[in-house]
Amino acid sequence: MTTHSPYAALLDQIPVERHEVNVLGSTTRYWEYGDPNAEVTIVVAHGYRGEHHGLEPVIAQLPHIHWIGPDMPGFGESTPLTDVPHSIAGFAQWLTEFIDVLGLTGKAITLGHSFGTIISAQAVALGLKTPALILVNPISTSGLEGPSKLATIITVAFYRTAGRLPSRVGAFLLRRWLVVQFMSSTLAKTKDKNLRRWIHAEHHNYFNRFASRDFVVEAFEASVSKNVSDFAADITVPTLLIAAELDDITPVQAHYDVIETMPDAKLDLLLGVGHLIHYEVPDLAAKAIEDFLVDRGFAHRPIEEPRTT
Repeated sequence: MTTHSPYAALLDQIPVERHEVNVLGSTTRYWEYGDPNAEVTIVVAHGYRGEHHGLEPVIAQLPHIHWIGPDMPGFGESTPLTDVPHSIAGFAQWLTEFIDVLGLTGKAITLGHSFGTIISAQAVALGLKTPALILVNPISTSGLEGPSKLATIITVAFYRTAGRLPSRVGAFLLRRWLVVQFMSSTLAKTKDKNLRRWIHAEHHNYFNRFASRDFVVEAFEASVSKNVSDFAADITVPTLLIAAELDDITPVQAHYDVIETMPDAKLDLLLGVGHLIHYEVPDLAAKAIEDFLVDRGFAHRPIEEPRTT
């Protein structure tokens, strides 16, 4: 059976260029999608153990937007940070400086997914100048307190064990096929067998593209050390949270609690989906993004309907 991307035909219609810059000691590779002169530019911070490919299904739905999709330091093709730790604060500083190096400070809207929502939230709370913030599958409470208690316990124990073992043994465990398959099978909620097969293939292709055992364990500890609620009250820009009813990492109530503390926030809750909004329902995520941009005046002309396959 095929694992061909169901969004490939749409993505193929969008021009893409690969670039690199040095930020805080990281050779950061990034991909530029669409027209640099488009009305809206969005910079993406991806999830833990992900890289730039992960948000491409959403990008494919919105070809009229100019997207910047980096591999964050230590993931994909980008090298780790050397000037700051791989903490949430360190990644947030990298994101702020990355946007500044590209000359997009105050111009580009910031979008975070999962782990990237924590990083972008801290960056904005600490002063990253962005017109708006979009959080997809936000981590709105501690990653140690997710609704799937058993999966959380297993995951935390696994990473901490991998961090204590000799480096080569720990790296061997982290990259095992069964580990990636367990994660993918747990998070995928779609009943579409072809879509599930493709999601699993994506995770097997990209989930192990991290710099080293020590780096990925350090980044994991960062991912459970903070969450969006730690920074919510200090985020004053218009903010959209696109959350999922069946998310195994963050309970729905946590999102409602977060927007109560944010000065200017909207929650769009998608039903019947979990932590893989970007893979399972990118068209719905794209519609939520488009509606937000138009409603808040960031798009000043009618935008074509998000495309679907």
